[in-house]
Amino acid sequence: LPDPLSAPTDDAMEGGAQQSSLWEPPEQEGGPAERDGGELRRSQPLFIHGSSRQPPQEEPRASSLPSIPNPFPELCSPSNSPILSSPTLGQGPPREGTSHVVKVFGEDGACRSLEASAGTTARQLCETLVRRTRALHDHSWALVELHQHLALERCLEDHESVVEVQSSWAPGADSRFVFRKNFAKYELFKSSTLLFPEVMVSSCLEANKSMAHSELIQNFLNSGSCPEVQGFLHLREAGRKVWKRFHFSLRRSGLYYSTKGTSKDPRHLQYFADLTESNIYYVTQGKKLYGTPTEFGFCIKPHKVRGGVKGLKLLCSEDEQSRSCWMAAFRLFKYGMQLYRNYQQAQARLSQPPWIGPTPLRSVSDNALVAMDFSGCTGRVIENPNEVLSVALEEAQAWRVSGGAGESGGAPLSPPQRPHVSLCAQKKTTHRYSLPAACHSSPLSAAIHRTQPWFHGRISREDTQQLIGRQGLVDGVFLVRESQRNPKGFVLSLCHLQRIKHYLILPSEEEGRLYFTMDDGQTRFADLIQLVEFHQINRGILPCKLRHYCTCVAL
Repeated sequence: LPDPLSAPTDDAMEGGAQQSSLWEPPEQEGGPAERDGGELRRSQPLFIHGSSRQPPQEEPRASSLPSIPNPFPELCSPSNSPILSSPTLGQGPPREGTSHVVKVFGEDGACRSLEASAGTTARQLCETLVRRTRALHDHSWALVELHQHLALERCLEDHESVVEVQSSWAPGADSRFVFRKNFAKYELFKSSTLLFPEVMVSSCLEANKSMAHSELIQNFLNSGSCPEVQGFLHLREAGRKVWKRFHFSLRRSGLYYSTKGTSKDPRHLQYFADLTESNIYYVTQGKKLYGTPTEFGFCIKPHKVRGGVKGLKLLCSEDEQSRSCWMAAFRLFKYGMQLYRNYQQAQARLSQPPWIGPTPLRSVSDNALVAMDFSGCTGRVIENPNEVLSVALEEAQAWRVSGGAGESGGAPLSPPQRPHVSLCAQKKTTHRYSLPAACHSSPLSAAIHRTQPWFHGRISREDTQQLIGRQGLVDGVFLVRESQRNPKGFVLSLCHLQRIKHYLILPSEEEGRLYFTMDDGQTRFADLIQLVEFHQINRGILPCKLRHYCTCVAL
């Protein structure tokens, strides 16, 4: 029999550390000293266990090791190595397998602490918060990096690591993550002629013709093409509070400005910022903190700048349209196809059930609207697509006819005598109809809007504009609030063409029935929910349909 205390053979060593961690010495009575007559042999094998099972007391202490200088620190340090870490990650990725505590704030100031691994992305964290708050699942939820002491904020991309971003903050800085809506995150991939004006894109100017939006985005994503965004911006000089106007050019190689008018001669172009080594932020209080000429400021913050104003590259545009163009072009140049993959994955997630279980009880969205027939005793869901289309057209025509009579000077016409068919929310069909003439006023219809997420109560006009601006200046973003001037009225605040407009909603009573109207009684609604649902399908007197409602969830 082989001696149990002899050195392991070559066959036993071929398994490596995996076999050595699983092999245990045979246990016999008496121990090795008694079997050998009390003589202890010095050739005992060393049993190697896995690194995770190694007792802490067997680990060598750092103080007992000799102090040998490292001749190649740039190759051995993960935080400084250009091979082991990406330059866009600042101090290097956190250690794998360790958990970190991430604090996320809501728009109401409430905080929730989450445990996240080193590889947790912003999209994964948002999906976790959506499930816990039982919010409506869509791709507009975002995680915003907010530096309150600098008045800077930016929306994290879906693929960014939350722990890496948090590790780049300065210790003790007033920085946080905010969970909120951002409808403008992927608006650049949709058909939007306002995002990239032709006068700011060099490819459109050189071709001397208008370019389709899809073709323009393709040029930005194609690494072989050379699109360029250009325009005038106000620049704050380093160490001074003076702002000067320069002509800037954004290319794949970086951001440049001309020292001589609009000249693009290499002698006149000055290198200003690198795309891969910086992030771009919105400036929320530019006039107050930095003295910006306008309210449309943004900032380029290099990764090496952890805290403080020193090192920030502050810029200011003339209007919101030009600022949105610069921000979108910066994201496209920096992330490229990764940004488009994030958009495709977000679209694919919408077609999948977010979780197994009861659907969150939230308000109406475009995906929750179904066609209902109320001509009988009970409601019926219309499943034929052709019948649904005809119903929508007939109901819209009926509302136009009822409102057009008031314009001609006569009394408003009553709803047409046809089977009561309408587009409405399936959840609310058990207690309400769609046409106002069939509904009698009740305390429920006067207060049911308070349960809807798009109703924000007594919020001021200034706070409304700030809330819509934070959640994205996209056509169709809206909310409903109480009027400050009219105690019985309400206000519909709507974003259109990156501007916020306010429409007064007044209640009126006729023959004991309460109505709500925005056009002096020409079109009347039984309650505010009906008003919102109608304008989600029909534009009416509004410049666009209601698409996205501003909402704030409680963490």
